[in-house]
Amino acid sequence: MAKTLFLGDEAVAQAALDAGLSGVYAYPGTPSTEITEFIQNSKQGKAGQVHSIWAGNEKTAMESAIGMSYAGKRAMVCMKHVGLNVAADPFMNSAITGANGGLVVVVADDPSMHSSQDEQDSRYYAKFALIPSFEPSNQQEAYDITYAAFDYSEKYNTPVLIRLTTRLSHSRSGVERKAERPQNELHLLENKKQFILLPAIARVNYRNLLGKQDAFENESLNSPYNKYIDGADKKMGVIASGIAYNYLMENFDGKCPYPVLKISQYPLPKKLIEKMIDECETVLVAEEGYPFIEEQVRGLLNRTGKIIGRLSGELPRDGELNPNLVAKALGMPDTYGAPIPELVVPRPPALCVGCPHIDSYNAINAAMEKYGAGKVFADIGCYTLGALPPYNAIYTTVDMGASITMAKGAADAGMRPVLAVIGDSTFTHSGMTSLLDCIYENTPVTVMILDNSTTGMTGGQDSHALGVLGEICKGLGVKEEHIHRITPLKQHHEENVALIQKELEYEGVSVIIPTRECIQTLSRRMKKQQAAKKN
Repeated sequence: MAKTLFLGDEAVAQAALDAGLSGVYAYPGTPSTEITEFIQNSKQGKAGQVHSIWAGNEKTAMESAIGMSYAGKRAMVCMKHVGLNVAADPFMNSAITGANGGLVVVVADDPSMHSSQDEQDSRYYAKFALIPSFEPSNQQEAYDITYAAFDYSEKYNTPVLIRLTTRLSHSRSGVERKAERPQNELHLLENKKQFILLPAIARVNYRNLLGKQDAFENESLNSPYNKYIDGADKKMGVIASGIAYNYLMENFDGKCPYPVLKISQYPLPKKLIEKMIDECETVLVAEEGYPFIEEQVRGLLNRTGKIIGRLSGELPRDGELNPNLVAKALGMPDTYGAPIPELVVPRPPALCVGCPHIDSYNAINAAMEKYGAGKVFADIGCYTLGALPPYNAIYTTVDMGASITMAKGAADAGMRPVLAVIGDSTFTHSGMTSLLDCIYENTPVTVMILDNSTTGMTGGQDSHALGVLGEICKGLGVKEEHIHRITPLKQHHEENVALIQKELEYEGVSVIIPTRECIQTLSRRMKKQQAAKKN
């Protein structure tokens, strides 16, 4: 078949469709967002009625995917690495329930934190859960692995994890597709109690999971994605996983003189690792992310000190790898080049011109001026840019939903006043339970839910709370007289400042909802309307 140019994310999406996917569940998060968007826009997905609506958060996405697998259909759940923390409860337990229809969890990690709070490595989650995982090294492997992962899941009745990284997710290459397969028919497992995790059943399921570990390792040992490539020079051996394999081979134009063990499937193939350790004087472990492989190899076999990598300092402990870093670790010349000249001024990200959050932050700064700095707690979203000049308006950003509960903790400690800033989509993701904690104790916290009618930071996906934020807050228990909608515009600045100051003085829970559409989605919507009129 002819090759098609795909992003890594798109290759995963197309493979899932071709493998007979019935549903994808996800919460948007860079660098994973394009997987679900591709399926949503796919004619093939629409023709197959593949479910592809965004979930409220990663936990609900994971649970929905487990439910589809329970019904016998093939399901995929997608998220970025920190989203797996949110989904950890059902993810870990899915290893114990097992799967019925193929269940594939795709997690996109973000080494160097291009758009994330940390560099977390999702391979540890798969090892923690005792389930197989894959780490493609290129777009073709991303396609092939995803296609095969559903078969693997159904063969062993287990969820599997596919780990991507930013460079693979957002770079393109030609991909050859496989034949399309039909979706599974609805069918239930013979054991109708397999998904009931009462302790007596869970213990049996856990023993069954432990009993599969040898088979999982044997699959890795014989996997087409794990390869031992012999080399004449045994002074060095290289274990390279995922995209790091490409960085290695780039230094040698595809012909490395050293033995190379390419790893893209886990658990680790111990026999192949033992072969390399026995044959080579020194072994470099090149992997993107944490020293996941290096730690295991050192723990099992490093009695001679011959293992080098991120832990030994030959490769940096943080950040992304690149071909030059791998070359230096191999003792080759440093070809990084000249440093960027100082005349090139860094351009940090900024709120868009016309963004409604600008007027919200101007009002917040004016209202908070008399109270001093450090009392505004914020959250994850494009409004996090309010931490930068010229606004300097917020002082915390930790994780989704933390603004409200951190403000609560500060209020419990005696800080007055405290103000929490959270976006509309983040509020429905993780902020509602935080607000409920405040309501339960009537904590003196003012919450500003910045409603721009979309999930702005990840491309403008629909917000689950569109038009109903006030009703949600009232339903949770916020008193109606302390729920306010305001319009963040310069012409309303003085009245908005006065309202914020009034609610800051209130010894209880209040909610202010600045409401104005994201300038980017508004622009796109206007262009579509104009195009429709012309047609």
